[in-house]
Amino acid sequence: MQSNQRRPQFWQVAMRGCVLAAAIDVGLFIIFYLLDSPLLAWINVVSVAMYIGAYYAFKYRRNKLAAALFWIEVTVHAAVGIVALGWDSGFHYYLLIFIPALCVTTSRVKAVAGLSLLWGCYVALLVLMWFIEPLQPISPTALKSVFLFNLTVVFGLFAYLSFFYLGLVARTQERLRRFAATDPLTGLLNRRHMTEQVEKAVSLAERRRCPLSFLLLDVDRFKAINDTYGHEVGDQVLRGVAGVLRQQLRKQDLIARWGGEEFLVALPDTGSDSAAVSGERLRRAIMATDWQALTGQPIQLTVSVGVSQLQPGESLSAGVRRSDAAMYRGKAQGRNAVVTVQA
Repeated sequence: MQSNQRRPQFWQVAMRGCVLAAAIDVGLFIIFYLLDSPLLAWINVVSVAMYIGAYYAFKYRRNKLAAALFWIEVTVHAAVGIVALGWDSGFHYYLLIFIPALCVTTSRVKAVAGLSLLWGCYVALLVLMWFIEPLQPISPTALKSVFLFNLTVVFGLFAYLSFFYLGLVARTQERLRRFAATDPLTGLLNRRHMTEQVEKAVSLAERRRCPLSFLLLDVDRFKAINDTYGHEVGDQVLRGVAGVLRQQLRKQDLIARWGGEEFLVALPDTGSDSAAVSGERLRRAIMATDWQALTGQPIQLTVSVGVSQLQPGESLSAGVRRSDAAMYRGKAQGRNAVVTVQA
């Protein structure tokens, strides 16, 4: 079942990043103001303005402009901090936060190009500081404080990015797992995954010596619906039938789109008599549904339902075949019927 929880989009996460980065620069402004370094303090005011610009660029989906502002701000700010205070100030760490972002959010070619450029900037600043002295040196104690602040911030940013990307990978894996297990039209289990789940239910029923029954439902005259109203209406009908099945059945019951307009239901701990009652309830619920309101077409929908109970030692395919035979017997008797077949 799909989760209703909405995941943040990339631009929403990026906007949060703008707010966080601006807050960091406000902290740096306070630090340099207290250290009596007005030039470095006011550079952070410019940085905050750039992050505000990036925030609104992301808000209005001008992602390239926002990314450019990010790159320029971090790179120039790091370079200014290093040249002004020296390599030991820790501003070079800010350049490293681009590494995971480049590797995850761009193509391989662009990532390699970006990483090469980043490495070049990093090394160039390192070599430069071998030959020049800091332009605005501060006391060793103050320098250690700035270094600790920058190290803490970058450590926190890397932790945040790591958790974000791990969550992204986990959500992607969950979506892939769900897509592999469900029918894309109805959201029910697909045939392959239903077979796996019912095989487990069969093994459990045999161990516990509990009954297991099947319902095979087929939408009556579905081809005529497609031919008359089009496949889009037919798809709406199938989604509607799937919704009725979810509403009427128990949580432990397994429901699948078995193929075309056929639906298979596995009912654990349920004998054939109780299964027939469930099949009749489904038949009536589908008949009572206002299909015209759902599809916009004057459709009166019925289903034929075949019921079978798994017999000791019987395979899944054999049990479903008997449900299939019962369902076709209902078709032959005029459709809109629930028919139970015995072993």
